[in-house]
Amino acid sequence: MNTQLLPAIPAENRRPRRGPGISADHGRFAVQHRLRLFRADLLTVAAWASLSAAVALWMADGGASGFSSLAGSLTAVGIIAGLAGMDLVLLMLLLAARIPVIDRTVGHDRALEFHRKLGKPSLYLLLAHGLFVAIGYGMTEGLDPVSESVALWVLVPDMWLAFLSMVLFIAVVITSLVAVRRRFPYEFWYAVHLLTYAAVLSALPHQFSVGGLFAEGSWQRWYWLAICITTGAALLFFRIVQPLVATFRHRLTVCLVVPVAPGVVSIEMSGLQLDRLSGAGGRFFIWRFLTPGLWWHPHPFSLSAEPLHSGDFGQGRLRITIRNLGKGSAQLAALRPGTRVAVEGPYGLFSSASRSREQVVMIGAGIGITPLRALLETTPFAPGNATVLLRGHSEEELYLAAEILELCRSRGASLFHLTGRRAAHQGSGWLPEHAVRAGHGLADYAPDIAQADVYVCGPDGWARNVLSDARAAGVPQDQLHYERFDW
Repeated sequence: MNTQLLPAIPAENRRPRRGPGISADHGRFAVQHRLRLFRADLLTVAAWASLSAAVALWMADGGASGFSSLAGSLTAVGIIAGLAGMDLVLLMLLLAARIPVIDRTVGHDRALEFHRKLGKPSLYLLLAHGLFVAIGYGMTEGLDPVSESVALWVLVPDMWLAFLSMVLFIAVVITSLVAVRRRFPYEFWYAVHLLTYAAVLSALPHQFSVGGLFAEGSWQRWYWLAICITTGAALLFFRIVQPLVATFRHRLTVCLVVPVAPGVVSIEMSGLQLDRLSGAGGRFFIWRFLTPGLWWHPHPFSLSAEPLHSGDFGQGRLRITIRNLGKGSAQLAALRPGTRVAVEGPYGLFSSASRSREQVVMIGAGIGITPLRALLETTPFAPGNATVLLRGHSEEELYLAAEILELCRSRGASLFHLTGRRAAHQGSGWLPEHAVRAGHGLADYAPDIAQADVYVCGPDGWARNVLSDARAAGVPQDQLHYERFDW
């Protein structure tokens, strides 16, 4: 059924709410949005500039002279392809390094989406590099490409590493294909994907030692040393050092595992300096529960409530709420109090950092309701400027519904419970069947949705239907916020 627990406040009766985190400046989100778009433009320019610099520096350092003959032209094309391919590989690593400026500009999922999209072009460029260089060198020496490749393997000390690098890159790209990686557990895919680092390291030596490509004292050499060191340092700091620092700083331990509904539990953890994690409502963390069989398994979960601070020696509590969706999450329901927890994050843009409008609409289903509960607790809005829609087959599936009701009541948000069997047809397949039969659509629940930021969290197929209805209701793409935390 459709239940409107808290009605909308008429526009003429809405008043800006002053309090923590609420400013009287109603253009603050628009300014924030413009700054984020500006950062995105800067990152795009930097990415293209790095690719251009890789080729331009080689051309300026005498590479252009190679186009004087057919053999030289083929070799030059191969070198350019190799430089461009390697530059894209380093960009891929930076996109996966969880660098805050990238994460807060495009979001974790979009960064990984770009990362994946660069995989095939990088591989094709590196394959073209090997092919054209073998043909060009072979023409110069009177050898066919295969014989030339064998000669390079035998005569050039570092060349076997280049061949090894190519094999590793091919393995990584193949296992990254959706159709392939879904056949294997996450741990297998992740272990294979780590070969990217081995592939990059094995590709570097021949670049610096073969044919004086990056000669001592040349700008090329300094450029490539700089971007390789920068990429390595970013990976080391943001993927290893920073998570270790956060884990030791917060010293999280499990203190309670509380059943919420069949197959759903809340895990409460205590720790230190949790005020440094405040305001992350909606963003996700990567949790590792340090027990045998679980310590190596990363779990991406959002907070389901803001950290609470006791004030005693900087101690506090935080909470995540999870559903049994597989072997890994099922084991978490049996965690014992006192279990130590390693933490990374927060990550993603599913937070107030992506707001661009004063009004906000939050739509959640199933376990996707729980990040919205934390977002509702933290994101600024005036009374009457927020609408919350919770979707489930039954009231039992509206997890943390009582807490959300209390938050909506205290903050002046409209709240709808949308329960019942799912509509059969695709258009509004996210709504209950009876609502569709009655002709109800998204705009009936949130009339001003075209002027609102819309946050959607739930199963992938369901969320796509919600986003499609939001676009049909006139919501621009940059006001739609949906983030995937899976791999």
